[in-house]
Amino acid sequence: MTDAAEELERKRAESNARADEHRAKRDKLNAEARTIADERGRILDELHGRSADAQDHRRHRDQLNSDVREAKRLREEWNRKLQELGDKVQELKRSRTPRPGAIPVWRLRKELKELEFRHMTTALTGDQEKRLIEEMKRLEAAVREQDQELRQDPEVEATLKSFQEARDEAEKHHAAVGQLAEDAQLEHEAMVGLYELVDELRRQADEIQTRLIEVKTAADEEHRAHIASIEEVRDLEKTLFAARGGRAPPSWADAEPPREEDFLARLKKGEKVSTEDLLELQKTGRG
Repeated sequence: MTDAAEELERKRAESNARADEHRAKRDKLNAEARTIADERGRILDELHGRSADAQDHRRHRDQLNSDVREAKRLREEWNRKLQELGDKVQELKRSRTPRPGAIPVWRLRKELKELEFRHMTTALTGDQEKRLIEEMKRLEAAVREQDQELRQDPEVEATLKSFQEARDEAEKHHAAVGQLAEDAQLEHEAMVGLYELVDELRRQADEIQTRLIEVKTAADEEHRAHIASIEEVRDLEKTLFAARGGRAPPSWADAEPPREEDFLARLKKGEKVSTEDLLELQKTGRG
Protein backbone atom coordinates (compact mmCIF):
# COMPACT_ATOMS: atom_id res chain seq x y z
CA MET A 1 0.00 0.00 0.00
CA THR A 2 1.34 3.43 -0.93
CA ASP A 3 2.06 6.10 1.64
CA ALA A 4 -0.99 8.06 0.39
CA ALA A 5 -3.24 5.05 0.88
CA GLU A 6 -1.81 4.46 4.35
CA GLU A 7 -2.50 8.10 5.21
CA LEU A 8 -6.05 7.75 3.96
CA GLU A 9 -6.49 4.58 6.04
CA ARG A 10 -5.24 6.43 9.12
CA LYS A 11 -7.64 9.33 8.54
CA ARG A 12 -10.47 6.91 7.91
CA ALA A 13 -9.76 5.17 11.23
CA GLU A 14 -9.67 8.53 13.03
CA SER A 15 -12.96 9.63 11.46
CA ASN A 16 -14.51 6.28 12.35
CA ALA A 17 -13.33 6.65 15.97
CA ARG A 18 -14.76 10.18 16.13
CA ALA A 19 -18.04 8.92 14.74
CA ASP A 20 -18.19 6.27 17.48
CA GLU A 21 -17.31 8.86 20.13
CA HIS A 22 -19.98 11.31 18.96
CA ARG A 23 -22.55 8.51 18.75
CA ALA A 24 -21.76 7.41 22.32
CA LYS A 25 -22.08 10.98 23.59
CA ARG A 26 -25.32 11.46 21.65
CA ASP A 27 -26.83 8.27 23.05
CA LYS A 28 -25.79 9.23 26.59
CA LEU A 29 -27.29 12.70 26.20
CA ASN A 30 -30.51 11.29 24.73
CA ALA A 31 -30.79 8.91 27.69
CA GLU A 32 -30.28 11.86 30.05
CA ALA A 33 -32.91 13.83 28.12
CA ARG A 34 -35.42 10.99 28.56
CA THR A 35 -34.74 10.95 32.31
CA ILE A 36 -35.19 14.73 32.50
CA ALA A 37 -38.38 14.53 30.41
CA ASP A 38 -39.77 11.86 32.77
CA GLU A 39 -39.03 14.09 35.78
CA ARG A 40 -40.66 17.04 34.06
CA GLY A 41 -43.72 14.91 33.32
CA ARG A 42 -43.95 13.87 36.97
CA ILE A 43 -43.76 17.49 38.10
CA LEU A 44 -46.34 18.60 35.53
CA ASP A 45 -48.70 15.82 36.63
CA GLU A 46 -48.38 16.94 40.25
CA LEU A 47 -48.76 20.58 39.19
CA HIS A 48 -52.00 19.84 37.34
CA GLY A 49 -53.33 17.83 40.29
CA ARG A 50 -52.50 20.53 42.83
CA SER A 51 -53.95 23.19 40.57
CA ALA A 52 -57.21 21.23 40.30
CA ASP A 53 -57.31 20.88 44.11
CA ALA A 54 -56.72 24.64 44.49
CA GLN A 55 -59.58 25.36 42.12
CA ASP A 56 -61.85 23.07 44.16
CA HIS A 57 -60.96 24.98 47.31
CA ARG A 58 -61.63 28.25 45.50
CA ARG A 59 -65.08 27.07 44.40
CA HIS A 60 -65.87 25.91 47.93
CA ARG A 61 -64.65 29.21 49.36
CA ASP A 62 -66.77 31.19 46.92
CA GLN A 63 -69.82 29.08 47.75
CA LEU A 64 -69.23 29.54 51.47
CA ASN A 65 -68.82 33.30 51.00
CA SER A 66 -72.14 33.29 49.17
CA ASP A 67 -73.66 31.35 52.07
CA VAL A 68 -72.20 33.92 54.49
CA ARG A 69 -73.92 36.73 52.60
CA GLU A 70 -77.23 34.87 52.70
CA ALA A 71 -76.85 34.11 56.41
CA LYS A 72 -76.14 37.80 57.09
CA ARG A 73 -79.24 38.78 55.13
CA LEU A 74 -81.37 36.37 57.16
CA ARG A 75 -79.76 37.53 60.41
CA GLU A 76 -80.57 41.16 59.59
CA GLU A 77 -84.10 40.20 58.61
CA TRP A 78 -84.70 38.38 61.89
CA ASN A 79 -83.03 41.15 63.88
CA ARG A 80 -85.52 43.60 62.39
CA LYS A 81 -88.39 41.29 63.30
CA LEU A 82 -86.93 40.89 66.78
CA GLN A 83 -86.75 44.64 67.23
CA GLU A 84 -90.30 45.10 65.98
CA LEU A 85 -91.63 42.38 68.27
CA GLY A 86 -89.64 43.75 71.21
CA ASP A 87 -91.18 47.16 70.67
CA LYS A 88 -94.60 45.55 70.44
CA VAL A 89 -94.06 43.65 73.70
CA GLN A 90 -93.08 46.86 75.49
CA GLU A 91 -96.06 48.67 74.06
CA LEU A 92 -98.40 45.90 75.21
CA LYS A 93 -96.91 45.97 78.68
CA ARG A 94 -97.31 49.72 78.90
CA SER A 95 -100.86 49.58 77.64
CA ARG A 96 -101.93 46.90 80.13
CA THR A 97 -102.96 48.49 83.42
CA PRO A 98 -101.71 46.51 86.45
CA ARG A 99 -104.19 45.38 89.06
CA PRO A 100 -105.25 48.04 91.56
CA GLY A 101 -102.51 48.89 94.00
CA ALA A 102 -99.77 47.10 92.00
CA ILE A 103 -96.61 48.99 91.10
CA PRO A 104 -96.03 49.18 87.34
CA VAL A 105 -93.44 46.72 86.04
CA TRP A 106 -91.25 49.45 84.57
CA ARG A 107 -90.91 51.03 88.03
CA LEU A 108 -90.15 47.69 89.64
CA ARG A 109 -87.38 47.05 87.10
CA LYS A 110 -85.95 50.53 87.66
CA GLU A 111 -85.80 50.02 91.43
CA LEU A 112 -84.26 46.60 90.93
CA LYS A 113 -81.45 48.02 88.77
CA GLU A 114 -80.75 50.72 91.35
CA LEU A 115 -80.44 48.15 94.10
CA GLU A 116 -78.19 45.96 91.94
CA PHE A 117 -75.94 48.94 91.27
CA ARG A 118 -75.85 49.80 94.99
CA HIS A 119 -74.98 46.20 95.83
CA MET A 120 -72.02 46.24 93.47
CA THR A 121 -70.63 49.67 94.33
CA THR A 122 -71.36 50.27 98.02
CA ALA A 123 -69.61 48.88 101.07
CA LEU A 124 -72.31 47.27 103.22
CA THR A 125 -72.40 45.61 106.59
CA GLY A 126 -73.61 42.06 106.80
CA ASP A 127 -77.09 43.07 107.90
CA GLN A 128 -77.33 45.81 105.27
CA GLU A 129 -76.35 43.42 102.50
CA LYS A 130 -78.83 40.83 103.76
CA ARG A 131 -81.71 43.33 103.76
CA LEU A 132 -80.64 44.61 100.31
CA ILE A 133 -80.63 41.11 98.84
CA GLU A 134 -84.02 40.35 100.34
CA GLU A 135 -85.45 43.53 98.78
CA MET A 136 -83.98 42.61 95.40
CA LYS A 137 -85.59 39.17 95.62
CA ARG A 138 -88.94 40.76 96.53
CA LEU A 139 -88.77 43.06 93.48
CA GLU A 140 -87.80 40.16 91.19
CA ALA A 141 -90.74 38.15 92.47
CA ALA A 142 -93.08 41.10 91.92
CA VAL A 143 -91.83 41.46 88.33
CA ARG A 144 -92.31 37.74 87.66
CA GLU A 145 -95.79 37.88 89.13
CA GLN A 146 -96.86 40.76 86.90
CA ASP A 147 -95.20 39.09 83.89
CA GLN A 148 -97.20 35.95 84.56
CA GLU A 149 -100.37 38.02 84.82
CA LEU A 150 -99.55 39.72 81.54
CA ARG A 151 -99.03 36.34 79.84
CA GLN A 152 -102.61 35.50 80.66
CA ASP A 153 -103.47 37.99 77.92
CA PRO A 154 -103.57 35.96 74.64
CA GLU A 155 -102.16 38.82 72.59
CA VAL A 156 -99.25 39.33 74.98
CA GLU A 157 -98.56 35.60 75.12
CA ALA A 158 -98.58 35.28 71.32
CA THR A 159 -96.31 38.31 70.94
CA LEU A 160 -93.86 37.01 73.56
CA LYS A 161 -93.79 33.63 71.83
CA SER A 162 -93.09 35.27 68.46
CA PHE A 163 -90.42 37.41 70.11
CA GLN A 164 -88.63 34.34 71.46
CA GLU A 165 -88.83 32.58 68.07
CA ALA A 166 -87.38 35.64 66.36
CA ARG A 167 -84.57 35.77 68.90
CA ASP A 168 -83.78 32.08 68.31
CA GLU A 169 -83.74 32.57 64.53
CA ALA A 170 -81.53 35.67 64.78
CA GLU A 171 -79.07 33.83 67.03
CA LYS A 172 -79.09 30.80 64.72
CA HIS A 173 -78.21 32.87 61.66
CA HIS A 174 -75.65 34.84 63.66
CA ALA A 175 -73.92 31.58 64.60
CA ALA A 176 -74.13 30.42 60.96
CA VAL A 177 -72.40 33.61 59.81
CA GLY A 178 -69.49 32.94 62.16
CA GLN A 179 -69.15 29.27 61.24
CA LEU A 180 -69.48 29.81 57.49
CA ALA A 181 -66.97 32.68 57.57
CA GLU A 182 -64.50 30.46 59.45
CA ASP A 183 -64.97 27.62 56.95
CA ALA A 184 -64.52 30.05 54.04
CA GLN A 185 -61.28 31.32 55.58
CA LEU A 186 -59.97 27.76 55.92
CA GLU A 187 -60.80 27.07 52.27
CA HIS A 188 -59.08 30.31 51.28
CA GLU A 189 -55.93 29.44 53.21
CA ALA A 190 -55.86 25.95 51.69
CA MET A 191 -56.29 27.47 48.22
CA VAL A 192 -53.48 29.97 48.76
CA GLY A 193 -51.16 27.24 50.06
CA LEU A 194 -51.84 25.09 47.01
CA TYR A 195 -51.36 27.97 44.58
CA GLU A 196 -48.01 28.72 46.24
CA LEU A 197 -47.06 25.07 45.75
CA VAL A 198 -48.23 25.25 42.13
CA ASP A 199 -46.01 28.30 41.58
CA GLU A 200 -43.04 26.40 43.02
CA LEU A 201 -43.78 23.35 40.86
CA ARG A 202 -44.09 25.60 37.81
CA ARG A 203 -40.71 27.13 38.63
CA GLN A 204 -39.19 23.65 38.92
CA ALA A 205 -40.81 22.61 35.63
CA ASP A 206 -39.39 25.70 33.90
CA GLU A 207 -35.92 24.95 35.24
CA ILE A 208 -36.14 21.34 34.09
CA GLN A 209 -37.46 22.46 30.70
CA THR A 210 -34.43 24.74 30.32
CA ARG A 211 -32.13 21.84 31.25
CA LEU A 212 -33.97 19.55 28.83
CA ILE A 213 -33.49 22.00 25.97
CA GLU A 214 -29.78 22.29 26.83
CA VAL A 215 -29.31 18.52 26.86
CA LYS A 216 -31.34 18.00 23.66
CA THR A 217 -29.37 20.75 21.94
CA ALA A 218 -26.11 19.10 22.99
CA ALA A 219 -27.43 15.72 21.79
CA ASP A 220 -28.38 17.23 18.43
CA GLU A 221 -24.90 18.73 18.11
CA GLU A 222 -23.34 15.36 18.84
CA HIS A 223 -25.68 13.76 16.32
CA ARG A 224 -24.70 16.24 13.62
CA ALA A 225 -21.02 15.69 14.47
CA HIS A 226 -21.65 11.94 14.25
CA ILE A 227 -23.21 12.34 10.80
CA ALA A 228 -20.37 14.56 9.69
CA SER A 229 -17.82 11.95 10.79
CA ILE A 230 -19.73 9.21 8.97
CA GLU A 231 -19.72 11.34 5.82
CA GLU A 232 -15.97 11.84 6.24
CA VAL A 233 -15.54 8.06 6.44
CA ARG A 234 -17.64 7.66 3.32
CA ASP A 235 -15.62 10.24 1.41
CA LEU A 236 -12.34 8.68 2.53
CA GLU A 237 -13.57 5.22 1.46
CA LYS A 238 -14.38 6.62 -1.98
CA THR A 239 -10.94 8.18 -2.21
CA LEU A 240 -9.29 4.91 -1.12
CA PHE A 241 -11.33 3.00 -3.68
CA ALA A 242 -10.15 5.34 -6.39
CA ALA A 243 -6.54 5.22 -5.13
CA ARG A 244 -6.57 1.44 -5.52
CA GLY A 245 -7.57 1.81 -9.13
CA GLY A 246 -11.15 0.97 -8.55
CA ARG A 247 -10.22 -2.39 -7.06
CA ALA A 248 -11.87 -3.37 -3.86
CA PRO A 249 -9.87 -5.21 -1.20
CA PRO A 250 -10.59 -8.95 -0.84
CA SER A 251 -13.10 -8.31 1.92
CA TRP A 252 -15.31 -6.39 -0.55
CA ALA A 253 -15.47 -9.16 -3.17
CA ASP A 254 -18.85 -10.58 -2.28
CA ALA A 255 -20.32 -7.55 -0.49
CA GLU A 256 -23.39 -5.86 -1.82
CA PRO A 257 -23.02 -2.07 -1.64
CA PRO A 258 -25.30 -0.52 0.97
CA ARG A 259 -27.77 2.15 -0.01
CA GLU A 260 -26.00 5.20 1.38
CA GLU A 261 -28.88 7.56 0.86
CA ASP A 262 -31.16 5.35 2.98
CA PHE A 263 -28.47 4.83 5.61
CA LEU A 264 -27.65 8.53 5.98
CA ALA A 265 -31.32 9.48 5.98
CA ARG A 266 -31.88 7.14 8.92
CA LEU A 267 -28.94 8.64 10.74
CA LYS A 268 -30.15 12.21 10.18
CA LYS A 269 -33.55 11.29 11.57
CA GLY A 270 -31.84 10.06 14.73
CA GLU A 271 -32.76 6.43 14.07
CA LYS A 272 -30.48 3.71 15.37
CA VAL A 273 -28.33 1.72 12.95
CA SER A 274 -26.40 -1.42 13.64
CA THR A 275 -22.65 -1.66 13.84
CA GLU A 276 -22.74 -4.08 10.89
CA ASP A 277 -24.50 -1.48 8.72
CA LEU A 278 -21.91 1.15 9.63
CA LEU A 279 -18.98 -1.18 8.94
CA GLU A 280 -20.50 -2.28 5.65
CA LEU A 281 -20.89 1.35 4.57
CA GLN A 282 -17.32 2.07 5.57
CA LYS A 283 -16.04 -0.96 3.64
CA THR A 284 -17.75 -0.25 0.35
CA GLY A 285 -17.36 3.51 0.04
CA ARG A 286 -19.62 3.46 -3.03
CA GLY A 287 -21.93 6.33 -3.95
